[in-house]
Amino acid sequence: MLIKKILIFSFLLLTGIQSQAQELTRILFIFDASNSMNGKWEGATKIVRAREILKEAINELDGVPNLEIALRVYGHQSPITPTFQDCDDTKLEIPFGGDNVAKITSFIDRVEPKGTTPIARSLEAAAEDFPDKNARNIIILITDGQEACDQFPCEVARKLKNKGINVTPFVVGLGIDLKYLNDFNCIGRTYEASTYESFRKVMKSVISDALLNTTVQINLNDIHKKPTETDVSVFLYEAGTKNLKYTFMHTMNFKDNPDTITIIDPELKYDMVVNTLPKVEVKNISVQKYTHNTIPAYCPQGKLVARIKGPTKKSNVKMRVSQAGKSITLNVQDADELQNYIVGKYDLEILTLPRIYKKDIAVNQSAHTYIDIPGSGMLKLKCHKAIVGQIFISEASRQDEWVCDLDPNNLNQTLFLQPGKYKLVYRIESAASTDYTTEKEFTIRSGENVFMNL
Repeated sequence: MLIKKILIFSFLLLTGIQSQAQELTRILFIFDASNSMNGKWEGATKIVRAREILKEAINELDGVPNLEIALRVYGHQSPITPTFQDCDDTKLEIPFGGDNVAKITSFIDRVEPKGTTPIARSLEAAAEDFPDKNARNIIILITDGQEACDQFPCEVARKLKNKGINVTPFVVGLGIDLKYLNDFNCIGRTYEASTYESFRKVMKSVISDALLNTTVQINLNDIHKKPTETDVSVFLYEAGTKNLKYTFMHTMNFKDNPDTITIIDPELKYDMVVNTLPKVEVKNISVQKYTHNTIPAYCPQGKLVARIKGPTKKSNVKMRVSQAGKSITLNVQDADELQNYIVGKYDLEILTLPRIYKKDIAVNQSAHTYIDIPGSGMLKLKCHKAIVGQIFISEASRQDEWVCDLDPNNLNQTLFLQPGKYKLVYRIESAASTDYTTEKEFTIRSGENVFMNL
């Protein structure tokens, strides 16, 4: 006969995502009182060690709000013999209630191991122990053995799923053969604990991280205070420090609500950074244990996009974006690139020749703000000797403004310029007198070429 080891299966029966605070949680403990629990382990019998672990876990649940617990036991009614094992030896001993801690710990102290190990039948019966599906329903199974009666627990998991109950287990094996642990991959994650102390830590971790339902929902709110914004990364730092604790890419669940996060440590306070443009910060956030927490952040966004209108000789134009009245660059984006920005006003520097500046451009909630850029033309210069020179835009409505310098080391230059009238001022680089300065005027039109021999 194979030596049996202690396992914990914790099954989370999800009945749908709930976003209400203080959601009712029900935990059903299934306790193995089969004959093999009389075996020795870690300086005592396995039933003694399992009692200690389960009582410690249940006592930690005392006083948790909106929590009901119950106890099912198997293998404690019919003694196993060489010719008989009672595979129906499983019973709900203490139904769900809000004040069952003392009742359950008292029963665990009295129960004596006798019979066989009907894991699958206990799990299947346990599905009927819950009064309804209007809660977060959880099963934790503590056992020292393999299935001894009929079907493997994976089969029960599939049956429950076919009934519309989604089963997610945590399997913890104490010093168990890894090959046997791998058999549980079909129903969930597996954990190995080789000692009593590691078993206690794993049990506490499972309770704390997966079962007590300390959850967080990050609401990225629009201007109507609705959590419609998403698809942006969120950083959570330990409050007042640069110690980054969690990184999330915000998403919506299948009900189009912000997804629920279950891994946040409620013992810490946090500073949150939402990586929008510009970023949004929320300071000194507290997370309440054993309940659903909502963290709001005001993140209304709209889209900004630059478009080139009409024929062009150059399409890879970039646009520098900063908040209105501020010099710090938020972003540099390409033409035709859609980019989200927090609702507000922005100053733009479009990196054409000459530069195009636009002030106080409004970005509105869930709307597209289009910035139209005229298509450029192309100036091709052919120089017979090295020249020094500068190009100015020469519009009648304004004073001549510098556009760019010519490259004295390049005899053949190509420049992409915005439509308009221009003036080229230059001289031969080797000329020793300013009298050799020459001016030439030319006009650039969208999508057209201008050739000049100098």
